[in-house]
Amino acid sequence: MAKTVDARGLSCPQPVLLALDAIKAGDEDEIIVMVDSEASRENVSRAAGKRGWDTADIRDESGEFTITLKKG
Repeated sequence: MAKTVDARGLSCPQPVLLALDAIKAGDEDEIIVMVDSEASRENVSRAAGKRGWDTADIRDESGEFTITLKKG
Protein backbone atom coordinates (compact mmCIF):
# COMPACT_ATOMS: atom_id res chain seq x y z
CA MET A 1 0.00 0.00 0.00
CA ALA A 2 1.24 3.49 -0.84
CA LYS A 3 2.15 6.00 1.82
CA THR A 4 0.21 9.28 1.59
CA VAL A 5 1.70 12.66 2.47
CA ASP A 6 -0.84 15.48 2.74
CA ALA A 7 1.10 18.72 2.32
CA ARG A 8 -1.83 20.88 1.24
CA GLY A 9 -1.81 24.30 2.86
CA LEU A 10 1.94 24.19 3.43
CA SER A 11 4.38 26.43 1.62
CA CYS A 12 7.76 25.37 0.27
CA PRO A 13 10.00 23.90 1.41
CA GLN A 14 7.68 22.00 3.78
CA PRO A 15 6.02 19.76 1.12
CA VAL A 16 9.45 18.82 -0.23
CA LEU A 17 10.78 18.03 3.25
CA LEU A 18 7.75 15.87 4.07
CA ALA A 19 8.10 13.97 0.80
CA LEU A 20 11.82 13.44 1.40
CA ASP A 21 11.10 12.19 4.94
CA ALA A 22 8.74 9.60 3.46
CA ILE A 23 11.38 8.61 0.90
CA LYS A 24 14.08 8.31 3.58
CA ALA A 25 11.83 6.14 5.76
CA GLY A 26 12.11 3.50 3.03
CA ASP A 27 8.88 1.79 4.04
CA GLU A 28 7.12 1.96 0.67
CA ASP A 29 7.80 1.67 -3.05
CA GLU A 30 5.07 4.21 -3.82
CA ILE A 31 4.31 7.55 -2.18
CA ILE A 32 1.37 9.82 -2.90
CA VAL A 33 1.97 13.50 -2.15
CA MET A 34 -0.89 16.01 -2.11
CA VAL A 35 -0.01 19.70 -2.61
CA ASP A 36 -1.94 22.82 -3.54
CA SER A 37 0.51 24.89 -5.57
CA GLU A 38 2.32 24.45 -8.86
CA ALA A 39 5.63 25.38 -7.25
CA SER A 40 5.25 22.62 -4.67
CA ARG A 41 4.25 20.17 -7.39
CA GLU A 42 7.39 20.93 -9.39
CA ASN A 43 9.70 21.00 -6.38
CA VAL A 44 8.45 17.69 -4.96
CA SER A 45 8.81 15.97 -8.35
CA ARG A 46 12.30 17.39 -8.87
CA ALA A 47 13.53 16.49 -5.37
CA ALA A 48 12.18 12.94 -5.64
CA GLY A 49 13.78 12.52 -9.06
CA LYS A 50 17.17 13.49 -7.65
CA ARG A 51 16.81 10.63 -5.18
CA GLY A 52 15.96 8.03 -7.82
CA TRP A 53 12.17 8.20 -7.61
CA ASP A 54 9.98 8.54 -10.71
CA THR A 55 6.94 10.79 -10.97
CA ALA A 56 4.48 8.19 -12.22
CA ASP A 57 1.39 10.42 -12.28
CA ILE A 58 0.25 13.96 -11.48
CA ARG A 59 -3.44 14.70 -11.16
CA ASP A 60 -4.74 18.26 -11.11
CA GLU A 61 -8.08 18.70 -9.39
CA SER A 62 -8.90 22.41 -9.45
CA GLY A 63 -5.46 23.53 -8.32
CA GLU A 64 -4.84 20.67 -5.90
CA PHE A 65 -2.26 18.21 -7.17
CA THR A 66 -1.85 14.54 -6.34
CA ILE A 67 1.64 13.34 -7.20
CA THR A 68 2.35 9.62 -7.38
CA LEU A 69 6.01 8.80 -6.84
CA LYS A 70 7.45 5.34 -7.49
CA LYS A 71 10.84 4.00 -6.50
CA GLY A 72 13.00 3.92 -9.62
